[in-house]
Amino acid sequence: MKLVVGLGNPGSKYDGTRHNVGFAVLDELAKRFAVTSRKTSFQALVCEVAVGSEKVLLLWPQTFMNLSGASVLAARDFYKLPQEDVLVLCDDFNLPLGRLRLRPSGSAGGQKGLADIVRRLGTEEVPRLRIGVGLLPAGWSAVDFVLGRFTKEQLPEAGIAIVRAADAVLEYASAGLASAMNKYNAE
Repeated sequence: MKLVVGLGNPGSKYDGTRHNVGFAVLDELAKRFAVTSRKTSFQALVCEVAVGSEKVLLLWPQTFMNLSGASVLAARDFYKLPQEDVLVLCDDFNLPLGRLRLRPSGSAGGQKGLADIVRRLGTEEVPRLRIGVGLLPAGWSAVDFVLGRFTKEQLPEAGIAIVRAADAVLEYASAGLASAMNKYNAE
């Protein structure tokens, strides 16, 4: 089994924000698998899909971004999953809009949801897929930028990035992290 965690904030006021691209990728996957309902478990919304013979648990933490680790830790421990079977999807304002970066480990790089997961799991060895939401504009606070929505001009590219990130998740689930990195980390 793989655990795929999309980071975001619950509530309609955060729908469509840069910070919620992790949720948007899971929504795209749920749509592809015709998921009609999600259960509540691990302080999250969850559903299970099958990618070939691999079970994949999609997890939308409902704890708000900065406390996502509680939900991830509970699900990981319940299913007794090794770290390499947990993939975290998050926004990154250090990457150009639409750029994907898969890594097997590393620092949180300022992403507070990922930082909480790393802290609670006790390791930086957590695979992650960072989704570029555009570079932080000069004079903007990081909070205002990530809690803002994509501009009308950015929406098409953001939509493509969400679809490509969903494709990368499926590659990870079916062929492994190395294969997904080779396919989706390219410019």
